[in-house]
Amino acid sequence: MKKNKLLSIMLIILVSITLIGVVAVVVITQLNKGTSASSVQNIDDIVAESVDIDEITTNIADDNYAKIALKIQTSSKDAAAELKKRDFQVKSILIGELSEMSKADLEGKKGKELLENTLKTKINGLMQDGEVQQVYITSLIIQ
Repeated sequence: MKKNKLLSIMLIILVSITLIGVVAVVVITQLNKGTSASSVQNIDDIVAESVDIDEITTNIADDNYAKIALKIQTSSKDAAAELKKRDFQVKSILIGELSEMSKADLEGKKGKELLENTLKTKINGLMQDGEVQQVYITSLIIQ
């Protein structure tokens, strides 16, 4: 009788552990499938949700000047439409940021990334419908 109880308990524990393992594997594979599918966005959607900022020429901090053009990727088509309307505000922010940067600040990769991140943060402060996901520098000439 005692042997039968012990065998039953061991069998229940073994089945429970197996069931927990199977559930864990299924959950992990479903989570990985969900994140990989959503992280790859169609390029047509990216273009539709992006706004081009025409080339601007402005003075920078060390008596040089910069010509710069941007593409700003937003979170939705509505956000892109709002950003097109706020074009003048984006240009003002861009000119203000560039006026504080020197030629040396803009020449390196880190300087360009800093400018992109600063612009993203400041433009997101303006946005009401959606947000800026990425700022791309599409053209930059410093003289």
